[in-house]
Amino acid sequence: MELRKQHNESRSEALPTNVILVGHSMGGFVARAVVVHPGLRKGAVETVLTLSSPHRSPPLAVQPSFGNFFSRVNNAWIRGYESAKESEAPLSKTVVVSITGGAHDYQVRSRMSSLDGIVPPTHGLTVATSGMVKIWMSMEHQSILWCNQMVVQVGHTLLQLIDRRTGQQYTSPHVRLAIFVSNFRSALPQTFNLLPHRNKLSPYTQPYRKVSEKAISAKDVGLDTNVVSKAQVQVSTKSGFQPMKSTQFACPQKIHWVGDMFDDIHIKQPIMNVLSMDGKRRWMDIEELGRKGRDKHAWFVLVTNLSPCVGMRVHLWPEKSRSGDMAASERVVEVTKKMVQLPSGPTPPQIEPGGPGEQASPSGVLQLSPSELSGFRYLTVSVAPTPTLVGSIPPTVTMAVAHFFDPDQGKTSLSTTWLLASLYKRQFLWLWEYHPMVWQVSVAVSLSTLPITLDVKIVSCGVKTEGLAKEHPEPEDILKLCKARCFPPVALVWDPPYGLDVYPNLTTQVIVVDSSPPTWGSTYGSEHSTILLLADPHCVYDIGVSVSLITSASRFLLVNGLQIVGLCIAVVLFALMRQARAWEVDNSVPSFLACMEANFMLPVPFLAVTLGPILVYFSIVDFGSERRPTLSSFLGVSLACYLFANGTLALLAYLCNAVLSLAHSAYTWYISRWPPRHDQWTKRVLKSCGTALLNIQVVRKLRTWPMTTLGIGISVLVLFGHPSLGLLVLLVVHTWRCFWSLVSLRQQLCPTLISKKEDSPLLPSNGNSLSDGFNAKPLLFSDGESHSEIFYHQQGLLILHLVVMIILVPSLVAWAQRLGLEWTTPALLDSTSSLAAILHGLYNINVDINISLVKVPRLYGPPAPDAGLSFIYLLAGSYCFWAGLALAPYRAFYALGLVGITIAGIRIRDSQARGRGRRHFHRH
Repeated sequence: MELRKQHNESRSEALPTNVILVGHSMGGFVARAVVVHPGLRKGAVETVLTLSSPHRSPPLAVQPSFGNFFSRVNNAWIRGYESAKESEAPLSKTVVVSITGGAHDYQVRSRMSSLDGIVPPTHGLTVATSGMVKIWMSMEHQSILWCNQMVVQVGHTLLQLIDRRTGQQYTSPHVRLAIFVSNFRSALPQTFNLLPHRNKLSPYTQPYRKVSEKAISAKDVGLDTNVVSKAQVQVSTKSGFQPMKSTQFACPQKIHWVGDMFDDIHIKQPIMNVLSMDGKRRWMDIEELGRKGRDKHAWFVLVTNLSPCVGMRVHLWPEKSRSGDMAASERVVEVTKKMVQLPSGPTPPQIEPGGPGEQASPSGVLQLSPSELSGFRYLTVSVAPTPTLVGSIPPTVTMAVAHFFDPDQGKTSLSTTWLLASLYKRQFLWLWEYHPMVWQVSVAVSLSTLPITLDVKIVSCGVKTEGLAKEHPEPEDILKLCKARCFPPVALVWDPPYGLDVYPNLTTQVIVVDSSPPTWGSTYGSEHSTILLLADPHCVYDIGVSVSLITSASRFLLVNGLQIVGLCIAVVLFALMRQARAWEVDNSVPSFLACMEANFMLPVPFLAVTLGPILVYFSIVDFGSERRPTLSSFLGVSLACYLFANGTLALLAYLCNAVLSLAHSAYTWYISRWPPRHDQWTKRVLKSCGTALLNIQVVRKLRTWPMTTLGIGISVLVLFGHPSLGLLVLLVVHTWRCFWSLVSLRQQLCPTLISKKEDSPLLPSNGNSLSDGFNAKPLLFSDGESHSEIFYHQQGLLILHLVVMIILVPSLVAWAQRLGLEWTTPALLDSTSSLAAILHGLYNINVDINISLVKVPRLYGPPAPDAGLSFIYLLAGSYCFWAGLALAPYRAFYALGLVGITIAGIRIRDSQARGRGRRHFHRH
């Protein structure tokens, strides 16, 4: 630093007063956490740029400490922008830009990278790489770092943030944000009116006809005039907006064509074609070609692969001058620089060697609304002659197509039913000849939920066969001519939470966006997506539409994975609630699968544990949005996630049953093949080893309190190792008890398959058995139904803690990877919540808990017993249900911990009162 300081002093340069932080993945969130750290000097960091970084929630929100850390940092940012005066807010000068990877980033979804609700729109920008200028593609999580287009674009933008006079960043956050907007965000959404509102600070939304309305006024935003004017010039230059006398969309005066006179061509049709750089000016009468009715005017759109200003210019004329000279009229307005860039596709191939090539992909689009055309009579499109392209190679096939069209004639809606029908049979859309160049397709459901495959084929292009070389041309020959005449279609996909995605050279493409249904705190809800299809009006297109089932299933799991995880825990707790209620009403304890099936019965169970929590969440939760999501979409997605959670748990239950049955079959085969004998040498060895082990004083004392010993061992693993290690021990205990419960049940049902119980030293048959410490007295019941109840209850606990264990597997893998570097103890919040959840498995070995909490109202029949443990499970399951809907499954640990503490307290109370009364066991 000293050398750097001496170097700067020798060059008379000032040290930077603040820095720009650029972070990738979790590094971006760490950068934001540093900004609000109390130890950081105020104003040290005023610009933060993140690449594919999670902001709203962790990628895997399964640890309470991780989710709590995100909440604390985000709340600090929200408070940092809140103040009576904007200039007094701690973060009033801080700008944050989040760049998301898009649909190809499978690690950090675009929803997680959104700054919506955390940073106000006046200080924050979220943009996807698929909608960024000069990038136009979705990126994988790691490739966003080394992509050359991304590196160049980000580097040039960061350099523009520096004020050349001071060598520091621009002090105004609005100027810095305007620079980011002009360099990153495409103007296509504003051009086609896709945004719900216009940002006054965006340079793309400024009027271009009225001279009195300038870009950004220093008086309006309270900034220094010199700084703002300089920033305006830089933003305008980068955006392509040149401040001129009459319009900011005029070409620079330094660009001149060879010769000022043009050959005029008067267009009599609403469609205009340019197939060569002929140096001519084409006149179109706005009143004659743009009027679609008495009080209705058409829109104007132009697509081209010619460079604006260098290859083409567009002007609006209030009247046609007699001399034809542009300078003769001072009211002529140039709108060339209003043209917006489109991503150019690959170079079109030649149809045949030595012959003409296919039409080139358009690289720019210009759209003018009737309000922008009002007050003008003529529109001219001037094409430069070929010699003006000095030092550059002209495109293979030059092209420009303009059209006055009625947008109401180019609208199509795709309903959800129509899309679902395409799963069985491909649906088709037809664009006939002279269709509107901009065809708007509104999809009733988000393309993130139902991705579709578009197959666009050119059928014809109005070519007459009389003038062709062949008297009877083949369809392939007609198709070759159409490809040389019609430009390749371009699809612009817009989804409110996600943004823009562009598909050039559209032939066969899976259209998918990285969006999601509206969630807690989101500004936009992904109710529908919009596809704008730019297609040549001379051609007839056959568009096949089908829903991609595989892509839809994978996207559904990626987008709603966290919601499904939280709902899985809720489903298990609702099943345990069924088992606890069966004990309370003195009925047989049903199996886990039977409980899941019973919760879907109409009307009461389904309304209570399925539809009810969804409706309550939708009614009381503030989504923080400008418009709430529709109940149908929210209910549909939530029910789909709930059904998937039930299917996953049912499959897991069948798998557990299969593994236990396989283990029981192996045990039965072993016992039948080698029946135990009293003189067997293995028995003598085990007995001698067991006697020697039991003679140790420490073991003898620990054996007196087996539950306490097990709890202490699990606590050590959870507090000093990882919560998953304690859960793993608990799973071993549950599996052990499930296996012996199944053995006892099968022995009771089929006593001839294995030997008598007193002949087997492995079966727990007395108070000195291994499982006695785990409260195995119900195994001594004589009826097979009691053994089945024990097995069903143990299976429910096994599945519950197995799901929790699976949730913590990513954290366990990360902890294991750090063992070689350093030993770190888990966070206190993770340890305490996991330990409290483990108490549920330790103290709830049996379902015989007697507690009365809520009186059940009598609807019909005899009065129902009071609800105790079942009511606790109902509350915990509902909370986990809402945590899943809020995409915060880590909150389920709070509910599980509360259930564990409650059950442990009830067990301790019962053990203290055991000497004063007899424990209650129900009979059938």
